[in-house]
Amino acid sequence: MSAKVAPKNELKPKGLMGISDQQVEYHFETHYKGYVTKINEVWEKLETVDRTKANQNSSDYRALKVEESFNYMGVVLHELYFENIKDGRNTAPSEKLTALITRDFGSFDRWKEDFRACGIALRGWAVLVYDLTSGRIISNGLDAHNMYGLLNTVPLLVLDVYEHAYYADQGPKRPPYIDAFFENVNWDVVNKRLEAAIKARP
Repeated sequence: MSAKVAPKNELKPKGLMGISDQQVEYHFETHYKGYVTKINEVWEKLETVDRTKANQNSSDYRALKVEESFNYMGVVLHELYFENIKDGRNTAPSEKLTALITRDFGSFDRWKEDFRACGIALRGWAVLVYDLTSGRIISNGLDAHNMYGLLNTVPLLVLDVYEHAYYADQGPKRPPYIDAFFENVNWDVVNKRLEAAIKARP
């Protein structure tokens, strides 16, 4: 049985504030769909790889498992990212989300400052997560799709800060892109993710 991840064209945002349709087109059609293609290639190879030669120093199986984590998380994070910036106008954080953010960061503005700093400091992603272990809200930074993600957490808000997410619009200037991102957040999507996360906590 082969696993499939299909590109979801309905996820492609349009008419964003401060992020051009051309920028989104490059990002969605080249980068996101590229990960979809690669993860399917990896999964196909995993069906026949020789597991008897698995080795932690160097082996085909090890290489494929590393590439699986990179490419599959590339698919998942991009889908979460596009979903949480599409059709975000006239949406707002729920009272529950605002209360949790205020509890864990001191205020909504202090969280926003922290998340922005996370987006500037890390090389790949800033992800606001709900920690199923503690019930806390945390700004999690990833240098790559499969590097430094906190386990046992649920992503609530996903920000792609790889250069491919903003270079067509901003060149090397990341801060204006992050400012534009905040203008487009679909808080309805984030609120629903939080509700699901709270229900999933033991």
